[in-house]
Amino acid sequence: MVAEDVQVTRYRYIEKIKTLQKDLLQVSSEISGVLPDNYQSHLGDILFKLLPAGSISGAPRPKTLEIIEKAEGYERGFYTGVCGYFDGERLDSAVMIRFLEQTKDGLIYKSGGGITFQSDMEKEYEELIQKVYVPLS
Repeated sequence: MVAEDVQVTRYRYIEKIKTLQKDLLQVSSEISGVLPDNYQSHLGDILFKLLPAGSISGAPRPKTLEIIEKAEGYERGFYTGVCGYFDGERLDSAVMIRFLEQTKDGLIYKSGGGITFQSDMEKEYEELIQKVYVPLS
């Protein structure tokens, strides 16, 4: 647990995100809670307890994490971690659902997709393939 008095303050609202090419629509929910007084000095610990994010792991979380660990068989590292900016009071962050990692042997691109009981296996795989091919220069 990372906060007390946890509440869903906005449920499934649509946000418009402007990009250079087009506007994107994103469905979000806002969850709030009361953090301990010294939360700023423990942000890393708080974020770590929330990972992988529910949008990545699915539900019920303990069982899906067990399935993911068994299927993947390796440590994910930064993939599905959090990136962001903290100014001392406010944290603006995002979940990394795709990640490019530079290793001594080259670049590794990590991507994934959410699977539900309604998922079409072939469509999910095709979406994954479309997402992993990115131009590098």
